[in-house]
Amino acid sequence: MQAYTIGQAARLLGVSPDTARRWADAGRVATHRDEAGKRLIDGKDLAAFSVELAQSGSGEEDASWTSVRNAFPGIVTAIKLGDVAAQVEIQAGPHRLVSLLTREAVEELGLEVGVEATARVKSTNVHVDRV
Repeated sequence: MQAYTIGQAARLLGVSPDTARRWADAGRVATHRDEAGKRLIDGKDLAAFSVELAQSGSGEEDASWTSVRNAFPGIVTAIKLGDVAAQVEIQAGPHRLVSLLTREAVEELGLEVGVEATARVKSTNVHVDRV
């Protein structure tokens, strides 16, 4: 079975290694040590924990009411404005997402470089929500 280091698990969960280590120390996810003494998380345990983490999400007051399930929270890193259209780049962890949307949408959302935003992917469309 595949096993992951704390650093690998952190990257997959989208958190810092310190956060993943604290979760392991608190017993939120089971770990074991390999022959070299390195702490590992079994793939099945990490998968179950990632689902639990996603389902716990944020509080109801922060809930987003949308049918789009593939969400990439990140930071706007570039915007190219045209007369009618715009290109917005979001860095979400290791993922760079690029969305083409109207200039009006960029202005209404108040998007600019450095602003938190979430790229939502459904089928072949990317929807951008201001955080």
